[in-house]
Amino acid sequence: MTDHALRLLRQSRSAAELAAFPFDFDLDRAEHGEEVGLASGGELTPVAGDGTGGTFFVCADGSVLYADSEGSAGIIGSSVDEALETVIGLPGWRDYLDLSPADGTEKILARMAETEQEMREDFDVDAERAALRGALGLPERSPVELIGMLHKALLRTEPDFLLLNAEEGGAYELLDRHPRPPLWEPVLARGRADLAVLRAGDGPAAWDAVARDPLRRRLALRAAQFDRAESDLDLLRHLVRYEAESSMTDELRLGAVLVGLHGLAEDLPLLHEVRDTDFDTACGLSELPGSGAPGAELRQWALDMDASMFGTDPADEPLFTWTELARDQGMTELARVALIRLLDEIELGLYQLGRPGWAPEALDTSPLRGLSREFQELSDRFQALRAQRLFVGLQDTAWARVSARLDQARLERELGQLPQATATLESLRAILTDPRDTSLRLWHGVNLGRYIAEEHYALTRALADADLPEEARVLLAHADAILGELSGNAATGVRELAEETAERVRDLG
Repeated sequence: MTDHALRLLRQSRSAAELAAFPFDFDLDRAEHGEEVGLASGGELTPVAGDGTGGTFFVCADGSVLYADSEGSAGIIGSSVDEALETVIGLPGWRDYLDLSPADGTEKILARMAETEQEMREDFDVDAERAALRGALGLPERSPVELIGMLHKALLRTEPDFLLLNAEEGGAYELLDRHPRPPLWEPVLARGRADLAVLRAGDGPAAWDAVARDPLRRRLALRAAQFDRAESDLDLLRHLVRYEAESSMTDELRLGAVLVGLHGLAEDLPLLHEVRDTDFDTACGLSELPGSGAPGAELRQWALDMDASMFGTDPADEPLFTWTELARDQGMTELARVALIRLLDEIELGLYQLGRPGWAPEALDTSPLRGLSREFQELSDRFQALRAQRLFVGLQDTAWARVSARLDQARLERELGQLPQATATLESLRAILTDPRDTSLRLWHGVNLGRYIAEEHYALTRALADADLPEEARVLLAHADAILGELSGNAATGVRELAEETAERVRDLG
């Protein structure tokens, strides 16, 4: 990590004062207006601020993240030295965030001249820039080179340096508006490469390296979805045979559709063999034409499935397709950024509901449940709980409200938010006793009842472990009351948990 210039600033009061004015990098302002953190959980250290309320943070790899007071943030240098080169060499850098080397020397110099002309009315920016560069040992770079450095740094902000409000979990906007590749592009890159390898390979033996690897196989099938070729039929048949080993997956259905689109009746035996792999696959491909159907009927089935579930534009594919494939490839932060951005969008929409000019039908809240699950797959319980709390508020039956609150309480418990989890279970019990909604009339004899009892005992144990004896005893009484209402099947396995929990509470004295 290069921080030579920062050490010199901290050792020289005169250099620090010059950095603070006129270059607006003030070591005495190293406090942000709100608590923040990186979505990745990475280290973040404030080192300076500016007169607008913005803050310069150093990340674990030495990169400098600038966050303004309006909710935007971005990487502005790969090190403190590089960031200082930018703020000193381009004192109007905040006005240049839209520039890139592609804009050309003339436009860049004209923009800089316009900004610095105003500065020269108040101070000798050229002399002070030279003095500070000299004091810090920084090289003299052209404005065009500095714009190139800044542009390259900004594009590194996501996915690894997404800044969040630490309390609420919402993400800062990007400082710049430079275009980024869509999520599907990096996610699908390996699949596209493997599809090219498959097409160049000569028969099954050459295809097996991809076909036998579940992840590579799924990615190759996705690549074939968006880059279709008549010559792919044999390799698609091969991939489908192997994908059937994974039971019913979206990619297995996709592979069957891609094969079916060729409209050959001779493929029906293969597809029927695949369909009969197990119960789930039989259900997933239940509408497949019968074994004696003509090729035209198979093609029509495939066309209908393709139109309703797949298609040829990756931009039309559900976000969760790409986040799941990103996660499976280890692109964790790429998936997390996309999911947080979607959650922020829904949360903002819910906040705006009822305001003049806002059309409620424009807001799609259906992804909330999936968002909570996806965040849990990423081991990000904080964001999962954000999504779950929004999801809870949208449920319209007692059964759905209880189920949603049960998941909310579990997430709160796992995050150590024990008072919140206790309050959530209290609201859940109130719903159980409300006679106005009959959707819960059977809860005592099904798995939902068992899950409710288990969560009460789990939270009781957590309260005991947190040395909160009174709270644990109160909740234990509620847990025992719920257990007493369960039928024999629903109570199976819960009584042992109840006894262990009661013993743990008794140990508190």
